[in-house]
Amino acid sequence: MYAQNILRSEPLKIEIHDAELRKIVDSDAKVEVLVEGLRWTEGPLWVEREKMLLFSEIPSNTVYKWTYAKGLEIYLRPSGYTGTVQSPTREPGSNGLILDNKGNLVLCQHGDRCMAKMEAALNTPKSQFVTLVDRYNKLRLNSPNDAVYDKKGNLYFTDPPYGLPTQGDSDPSKEIDFNGVFVLTPKGKLNVLSKELTRPNGIAVFSSTKKVLVANSDPKAPIWYLLDPNKLNQKPQIFYNPTNELKGEGGLPDGLKISKKEFVFASGPGGVWIFDHKAKLLGRIRFNSPVSNVALSDDENFLYLTNTGRIVRIPLN
Repeated sequence: MYAQNILRSEPLKIEIHDAELRKIVDSDAKVEVLVEGLRWTEGPLWVEREKMLLFSEIPSNTVYKWTYAKGLEIYLRPSGYTGTVQSPTREPGSNGLILDNKGNLVLCQHGDRCMAKMEAALNTPKSQFVTLVDRYNKLRLNSPNDAVYDKKGNLYFTDPPYGLPTQGDSDPSKEIDFNGVFVLTPKGKLNVLSKELTRPNGIAVFSSTKKVLVANSDPKAPIWYLLDPNKLNQKPQIFYNPTNELKGEGGLPDGLKISKKEFVFASGPGGVWIFDHKAKLLGRIRFNSPVSNVALSDDENFLYLTNTGRIVRIPLN
């Protein structure tokens, strides 16, 4: 085993579209494998004050943690479905994981179909949760997928049907007739930013423009969109449409993060797509299996990726 619980390293497969990418990642950097042998990993979150990476393993209803000192450990189980009978869905666990503006762990819970806050300190996790929101107009949410807070405490989240038993729009348990992009205000008001994305997924906010960036994980419309946080029930604008560049690679637009310098790291077909804030494609980091989501360390020296059943990281400049 390598030092610091790094299992091994692999060559980085990088596709450069613009020279600016060389300022972000070196072509001779290595992919460091931290965890492998799981089923479907999601929601990576680096927690600086605990020096740990948290991530969801959705099928097993578990949040794991990885640290330099101890490697892989169970952090929270159950994580997304807290019922006493067997979950009706094959993806019962938490998906996206974020910290609120007070440093509390907030989870997108598939099985319980809600956004929830863990009722415990980060260093003493417990499967006790406070529901932040679980209904829109008295109808149950589908299965919150990914989320982000802005500096004012507004909680933006996506709500596709992936946590429902059949994962489809015709699922008998689906109560809302759309797959929404929502915003929950600090006063507890739930509003719809858009009903028009067919499979809204990863979500982030640009600090300069305040625009909300959303991935659409639909094979028929695999597009990254922009939304205005001040408009409700709006038609999304296209940020980047990769349709003409796809060559049968695995994966769809999924989780994403925006760096302090407003570079976008977006999981998508063939790996991770890297854009600047004006939607210029700088390049791609290629993987043979789908990347579902990404996370940045606080100092942005590392990019963490949930790579199907693995967790890997890439050093950044």
